[in-house]
Amino acid sequence: MKINIPESDKKRVVIVGGGFGGFKLAQMLARSKVFQIVLIDKNNYHQFQPLFYQVAMGGLEPSSIVFPLRKAFQKRRDVYIRVTEVSSVDTVNRHLVTPLGICNYDILVLALGANTNFYGNEKLAELSIPMKSVSEALFLRNKILSDYEKALSTTDYDKRQGLMDIVIVGGGPTGVEVAGALAEMKDFILPKDYPELNCEEIDIYLIQSAEQLLKGMSEKASLRALEFLTELGVKVKLNTRVADFDGEYVHMNDGTAIRSRKVIWAAGITANQIKGIPAEAITFGNRLKVNRINQVEGLGEVFAIGDMAYMEEEAYPKGHPQVAQVAMQQGKHLAENLLRLQKGQPTLPFHYHDLGSMATIGRNRAVVDLPHWKFQGAFAWLVWLFVHLFQILGVKNKLFIFLNWVWNYATYDQSLRLIIRPRVPRTGEMEVEQ
Repeated sequence: MKINIPESDKKRVVIVGGGFGGFKLAQMLARSKVFQIVLIDKNNYHQFQPLFYQVAMGGLEPSSIVFPLRKAFQKRRDVYIRVTEVSSVDTVNRHLVTPLGICNYDILVLALGANTNFYGNEKLAELSIPMKSVSEALFLRNKILSDYEKALSTTDYDKRQGLMDIVIVGGGPTGVEVAGALAEMKDFILPKDYPELNCEEIDIYLIQSAEQLLKGMSEKASLRALEFLTELGVKVKLNTRVADFDGEYVHMNDGTAIRSRKVIWAAGITANQIKGIPAEAITFGNRLKVNRINQVEGLGEVFAIGDMAYMEEEAYPKGHPQVAQVAMQQGKHLAENLLRLQKGQPTLPFHYHDLGSMATIGRNRAVVDLPHWKFQGAFAWLVWLFVHLFQILGVKNKLFIFLNWVWNYATYDQSLRLIIRPRVPRTGEMEVEQ
């Protein structure tokens, strides 16, 4: 059975993944009106991952950081969206196998992104909380708030500490931003919501296996981030690795243990896999080897962009960083090269232009590394706000996020501290109970 997509005399480009890279590619190709485009994603929306942590902390509504794929392409007749997962790819017969049926392609672009890397530790994978989707961010919010509700009725000190203390693993931008947001919640939100609790008992730990935070950013940014977190009361443990987690205690490689029922895992990623890709095309972190036009090694009609793609260039001999900037630039560049190929013109090699890195550690605290300028503090925080607000899709989303930020800043409050539990009714389909 084939997926119901109209046949066309135009070449069909199938894009798997509606993240930063896949979405940018689809936008660029749709404007050209040269190809028939099929965009496949397991969700019917594009997610803005950098703000997942604000959803988890109750600062933003989930709907503010997602954008419906169909809305983005309403006026593009040659764009077809199918909400499903890809089971496998047949590169010989040029088709994808999905639960909806088979989808043929002339050109296939894999933009499946990456998932959380637990480095083979099954217990951590089962019990810790990742944050790679809106649903995971909501799960974390539910878990935090539910545990504080339980803590109100827990008289045993050690058990209460397990409910109240939080461990974050990974000192990259996600870990640092989550730690800062939790520290501010502890100082400004929880004392008002839970006056019966002694919020001074809450300990927030940030565990980093390397000798510094924000590895990849400047030394000054790393030191300032550590200073900001320390000011907020976060207990940062460098050169420490989490060895195990049993649901009650987090065990370190140095033999120490922390009692906590919540471990937020932000310690690494691995590229999502797809069956049917030859093993010789797969390299470090499950990434696919691609040439300078993002063509997968040994597969003429298959391309990969973003976190899935492993491309070496002179400035990046070990591949590009797995960040949104790379994905969007590769999506745009691949669109240009596909149009060149269609016209019989020579392709151009991809060059990554690093626009800089940044991380926020609470209000008026951020670090920014631009190519020719590095700064920290309140101005860096304003730059972080502006850049992220500019990248959000949709005028309504931009407005809602801006108003939320202004309200939160003026009142030291967040209005979205709701515990929303999924409910499975008799029909077997998932509903949401509010």
